[in-house]
Amino acid sequence: MKKPLFPARAAAIAAAVPSPSSPLRPAALAVSLALAFAAAPAAHAQDAPVLLAQNQRVPSLGETVVAATRTPQPLADLVADVSVLDREAIENSGATGLADVLARLPGVEMVRNGGPGSATSLYLRGAETRFTAVYIDGVRMDSQSTGGAPWEAIPLAVIDRIEVLRGPAGAVYGSDAIGGVVQIFTRRGEAGTAPYVGVGVGSQGTYKAEAGVSGATGAVDYAVGLARETSQGFNARTVATQNPDKDGYRRTSGNARVGLQIDAVHRLEGTLVASEMNSGYDTLPLGNDDRNLHRMHALGLNWAAKWSPQYTTRMSVTDSRDRYETRPSVYLSDTRLRGYLFQNEWRQGSHLVTAALERREDHLENAPIDRKRSQDALALGYGFNAGGHTLQFNVRHDSDSEFGGQNTGSAAYGYAITPQWRATASVGTSFRAPTLYQRFSEYGLASLKPEEGRNAEVGLRWAEGAGTFSAVAYRNRVKNLIVFGGAGGCPSNFGCYASTARAKYDGVTLSGSYKVAGVQLRGSVDFQNPRDEDTGRLLARRSKRHGTLGADTQIAGWTLGTEVQASGRRFDTAANTTVLGGYTLVNLYASTRIARDVTLLARVDNLADKDYQLARTYATAGRTFYAGLKWAPQ
Repeated sequence: MKKPLFPARAAAIAAAVPSPSSPLRPAALAVSLALAFAAAPAAHAQDAPVLLAQNQRVPSLGETVVAATRTPQPLADLVADVSVLDREAIENSGATGLADVLARLPGVEMVRNGGPGSATSLYLRGAETRFTAVYIDGVRMDSQSTGGAPWEAIPLAVIDRIEVLRGPAGAVYGSDAIGGVVQIFTRRGEAGTAPYVGVGVGSQGTYKAEAGVSGATGAVDYAVGLARETSQGFNARTVATQNPDKDGYRRTSGNARVGLQIDAVHRLEGTLVASEMNSGYDTLPLGNDDRNLHRMHALGLNWAAKWSPQYTTRMSVTDSRDRYETRPSVYLSDTRLRGYLFQNEWRQGSHLVTAALERREDHLENAPIDRKRSQDALALGYGFNAGGHTLQFNVRHDSDSEFGGQNTGSAAYGYAITPQWRATASVGTSFRAPTLYQRFSEYGLASLKPEEGRNAEVGLRWAEGAGTFSAVAYRNRVKNLIVFGGAGGCPSNFGCYASTARAKYDGVTLSGSYKVAGVQLRGSVDFQNPRDEDTGRLLARRSKRHGTLGADTQIAGWTLGTEVQASGRRFDTAANTTVLGGYTLVNLYASTRIARDVTLLARVDNLADKDYQLARTYATAGRTFYAGLKWAPQ
């Protein structure tokens, strides 16, 4: 039989769109709720709508984010449910992979079949991994084979800031944003010169090294960086029939960002993120040193113009690539994406009007597939904020070269009940076009329909000083859900994709932070019910409850903290026949400045050496230790 889909990625992808090789399968209140969480919570924290990660600073409500509407907005004005992670939080996490950091935020679950270099899926509010739109410095990342961003390929070392929008945003971003949006940003140079060098060592023969410099002089600002990571890893499989070797990885990554302020009106900027990773995985026959070879890049060129105090424009041309290859097994998949965006913003007092023209081009080479498609879109938005009232309306029309027109829209309202309390409500629609693999592989059907979502949510938020609380309830229903079923109209007798299922993603997210007696407490808990509406069964690899709890304090120049991550039981298959047990992980971390410009970070993850699985027969790391030094002149 012909080898189907990705040999190393199939198991992790199965829960999202199963491959032919693996069949369907006030603040104190928030902390108290997290403590009461029976399965035990996991580590996060959030401000007005923004969650803090470990000992991250409390973001100012005047700080701006772009994930909600694709335009800068103060946190205090947001109606959407957004979390922000800055560079300090990312570094203090001690994490190796991007997904590990995001999994500590509210509403996010991660599944990985092995170590950090293995195939990774991320579920935002329980939605399929392909239902999260991902951008790096405005460059869209996606795979037209598996669907969704290649999480394991995006290097964490080059990231300066992450914004996570929970909830659909199809009226702003078009296809993909059914569950939410993740916006990733690299460093941007500021006045002066700021070099840095970092090294780290950890369990399982893990080594990290990074170096870079950022700055600005005259009209030019710049930021460049390089990073190298290696690890011997651990045996990714728990079954005797698989290779008992260690499945480590090595990755080299880099980033560059250069801006030119031509005059008071015009600014040009170019960005590049690139990564090359070689990681191990296990398959048959025994004795093979099976390797994943994963390359990615995100390249963007932007021109921003401020024509008047009211009117600004931005034009972008972007290009991204996700190239995945296996050896000695012969498999190659290459996704190329090209994007063009012309964004207009008109601000007048309390009003903001936006209009955007966008074109997206997708290309997949996955022998014998060599296919292209395009989408042209017009998006309009209106925002109002005054007198405690916030309104946001968005509409968008996408014209697909193969499916024709697709309309999406959203409406949101926020009201400041008091200076501390704020209530929000929103509704919105979204869609995701089938991947080129789902349509044109031997398991595909060209007649597959776009997946369509309809979401409604309400929220209540409180913020005062360093204390925050947030409660959000949502319901997102998706029709034409693409699943892998039995033999049908495709050439394969093994089975075919079909857009016949329906899913419902209901849930409540509670989060908060509070400082008492010099100790910063943070917590979040998610109660969710992601189900197949036709069968009534839970969707694979998603728990009904998961959460985090963390605390840190300052003692004698040290920042000391602990965090707990927990998840209830899940089912490994769509049939709900194989149970993955719940788990609770305890992590410890400490950091201090050992010299004027040198910082020491130490972490112990999975302190109790908990044995658990995110995917059946795939191992996870036991107790691990990491220590790092970073030199960055102040």
